[in-house]
Amino acid sequence: MIRKTMGLICAGALMAGLAAAPAAADTLDDIIKRGKLITGVKADYAPWGMRDSSGAVVGMEIDMLADFAKRLSAKAGKTIELEMVVVVASNRMQFLEQGKIDMFIATMSDKAKRRKVVGIVQPNYYSSGVAILAHKDSGISTWDTVKGKKICGIQGAWYNKEHGLKNGADMIVFKGVPEVEKATLDGRCVGWLYDDSAFIPRKVNEPEKWKDFSIATPVVSDVPWGAAVRLDDLNGPLGTALSEAIVDWHKSGMIIELEAKWGIPPTQWVADMKQKCNDGHSNCDIKRDADEEYGK
Repeated sequence: MIRKTMGLICAGALMAGLAAAPAAADTLDDIIKRGKLITGVKADYAPWGMRDSSGAVVGMEIDMLADFAKRLSAKAGKTIELEMVVVVASNRMQFLEQGKIDMFIATMSDKAKRRKVVGIVQPNYYSSGVAILAHKDSGISTWDTVKGKKICGIQGAWYNKEHGLKNGADMIVFKGVPEVEKATLDGRCVGWLYDDSAFIPRKVNEPEKWKDFSIATPVVSDVPWGAAVRLDDLNGPLGTALSEAIVDWHKSGMIIELEAKWGIPPTQWVADMKQKCNDGHSNCDIKRDADEEYGK
């Protein structure tokens, strides 16, 4: 009798605890209620995210976010304002985990380890590889030739270890792009380890500034970029809405148009994604298979 009574008490306590536990947050509902989407953006990665002459943050990713806010406004039947919080590679995931932002589109490579921390939606929206932009007198021509050379990098970038330290480079890392640019141009480093997508527009848009530099190594580790929400939101309304928007950006050719707008040379990956999404390829499914390879 005592055991039966204790069992009833435990069961009752469990049910009470479940009833008292808060339901999983619906971030999209919160966004609509407050009338504002708070999103992380880069301001150090031209032309995807940068500051203009007035100090405002502009760029290709900011245009994408503005379009997403318009889509949310249409769904909500009210204006959803876009509030941008500037992030860098070393804090963007933490800001999302801590609730400082609702989501981000911030030049982040889609890596398996990162999917354990934040909800990276499918499909990916862009892609880049890794290379070294080196001075003409650096002596760098292959990855083997970076050994012992001072190479600049960004704090928190996964390729500092994978393609810098593992190839014997003397890595000098900085918090943001402006610091790396200055160090590279001042000669404190003979090369800059970064995404090739960042080097191309610099060579195109600022040829005089970068006349003594070129992409010296082969481009390796091509990895797509992912937009992210909190893990709890990945398969919820916000993650689904973001996935649907990215699919439409590919289908409509909007990302190709944004490349042209911001002076980015056309990339084959973006062109291929437009075709895949219009053909109904699995890369453009709203939900990704658990065993799907990254970057394929």
